[in-house]
Amino acid sequence: MNKQTLTIAALLVSLIGGTLYFTNFLQSPILHLTHTIKSHYLDGIESIQNKIDQHFHQQATIIALQEKNRYYEKELINLHQVADEYQKLLQEQNSTLKTNPQTALARTLSYVRFGDPHRVWIEMDHFNPKKVYGLLYRGYAAGIVVGSYGRPMALLNGDTKSSYAVTIGTTLAPGIVRGNNERRLVVEFIPTWIPISVGDEVLTSGLDRIFMSGLKVGKVISISKASGYQSAVVEPYFYGKNPAYFHVITQIR
Repeated sequence: MNKQTLTIAALLVSLIGGTLYFTNFLQSPILHLTHTIKSHYLDGIESIQNKIDQHFHQQATIIALQEKNRYYEKELINLHQVADEYQKLLQEQNSTLKTNPQTALARTLSYVRFGDPHRVWIEMDHFNPKKVYGLLYRGYAAGIVVGSYGRPMALLNGDTKSSYAVTIGTTLAPGIVRGNNERRLVVEFIPTWIPISVGDEVLTSGLDRIFMSGLKVGKVISISKASGYQSAVVEPYFYGKNPAYFHVITQIR
């Protein structure tokens, strides 16, 4: 091998090494820039859409909102009554139990990777990248939120790394639900001595402090046993719809 060939090889190695280094070095600021652009773009689109809606659909919107307002007023009265009875029950039992979960609206920005419908970048205020958050869509458990490059990334129910604690059916059998890169979810580590059945509803247990207890996840469609545990395949109530907005559970007291 002559000197010229060695020189060309050394240059190629240097270029490849430099490319890899600067790719990783620049990824975080590039993500920051692209997220900023996406956020401003979505703000502009929403502003234009709102003006169009106000101009052409103002009357229909007002009527629809009035109907919704009457419905929510009725539901609020019912909730106040339930909350009052609940507080009376706690007082009767001298209980110090308190629950006051806090949620925040989070906007979807884009897929993390094209072709993967289970991971999306979201936009939320006061994000702590060291914390795991519960993700909700219309009251259903939709996945979790974790930090990636310091940014909030939603792992939706289908993602293999989206997992949280649940209970199954009236027996409250404990387990851990996770995604399977498919529509259906899997609940693992269910004790064999606790009976569960096809059709049982799967709810969050709240024991992992990611979700509060009692949020709906899905229904059991099949059961299997192996290695001293039961596993259940679950048809989720939320899967891969990728709506424009989610709710994030920011704090559970």
